[in-house]
Amino acid sequence: MKIFDLRADLSAQSERILNRRYLPDPKITSQVATILTEVRQRRDDALIEFAKRFDRADLQPVELAVTKEEIERAMAEVDPVFVEALLAAGANIRDFASASKRTHWKANNAQGAVVGERFDPIGRIGIYVPAGSAPLVSTVVMTVSLAKVAGVPEIVVTTPVGATKTVNSGLLAALCLAGATEIYKVGGAQAIAAMAFGTETIRPVYKIFGPGNPYVTEAKRQVFGFVAIDLMPGPSEILIIADDSAEPRWIAADLLAQAEHGHGSVICLIALSDDIVERVRAEITIQIESLKRKTHLDEVLEKNAICVLARSEEQAARIANEFAPEHLSLMTRNNDQIASSINTAGAIFFGNFSPVVTGDFVAGPSHVLPTGGAGKSFGGLTVDQFQRRTSFIRYDRDALEKSASIVSQFGAIEQLDAHGRSVAIRFE
Repeated sequence: MKIFDLRADLSAQSERILNRRYLPDPKITSQVATILTEVRQRRDDALIEFAKRFDRADLQPVELAVTKEEIERAMAEVDPVFVEALLAAGANIRDFASASKRTHWKANNAQGAVVGERFDPIGRIGIYVPAGSAPLVSTVVMTVSLAKVAGVPEIVVTTPVGATKTVNSGLLAALCLAGATEIYKVGGAQAIAAMAFGTETIRPVYKIFGPGNPYVTEAKRQVFGFVAIDLMPGPSEILIIADDSAEPRWIAADLLAQAEHGHGSVICLIALSDDIVERVRAEITIQIESLKRKTHLDEVLEKNAICVLARSEEQAARIANEFAPEHLSLMTRNNDQIASSINTAGAIFFGNFSPVVTGDFVAGPSHVLPTGGAGKSFGGLTVDQFQRRTSFIRYDRDALEKSASIVSQFGAIEQLDAHGRSVAIRFE
């Protein structure tokens, strides 16, 4: 874990920590562009080739779609206790989404016209669910459930498979319970291409959601405009602000939990005392030895683990705002006060008994959140992103007559006399 002492000043050494905005890697950009072109031109044939090359899955076109029998088999295999966990988490997520779902409204403007907005579900959406180093069942619940609450009729999911050509049973069970309507065994940038452009097997969608590796993220960036996308979430991040009232064992456990996501994950501690730093580092050393994914953890601790010593809560909040973390955990005596100064975090977790993993799995808000500093511009995934907004306008004669002079003035100054005429002609 690298330590930066910023108590004297936010010096130049901090820029490398704080400036983390997504910049495309030229090599990945080129490789993804080739994959997108191949899928657009060769369709299913390209998907089959890439599945074999990248995932060691020797599929035939007829095997790309998950069948009803595969889903039924998965539901029979999973532990009923796991199903209960899925249902409990899903209920929280649906309740949260329902509370924030946008609804139709209308009102009269100053001239008496009826104006308003409609919020309709997007007709067909695609969701990418990673399944490389681990089947991300929680991502299913955190994305598909929102689409279901929004009323999306066609929910398409793509997820990679390996040499066995099967989707993890837990993942399939989660997809079934959450409400996916189509599931395909396709991963990587080629999955994004298939959802954007369509193939013989997969019809194109109108918007693409979900996290993924750098190739998936870059593919989403390149298809943006052809289809809509949600955001470009990258590797997991956690930033903890802690003072000497925090429990070092819990801080270490929370940092390791997010480091467990592996390559590219970022873990950061902003410490308000020297003592907390050493105690957390000692706890990490102890706890890591008993964890299954020690290889992933060692890589993150070596490359992307940071500790920042701050002189005050105010400075800690400024650093956090510049960092714009995906997950911000506050373990201090003044959590509410610090939080009131922070407006770039994807999600904020208050207090010693609000570990970030509750947000990963069960709390309610979606865990698909901005990373890499994108929180300065983007919020996390919400149900309204699965809705399409349409404004509506209804004038009667009186309302239009009251608006005629306004339209005339705009038409004159913009030298668009036909605009003014389209109103005036109605009163001749």
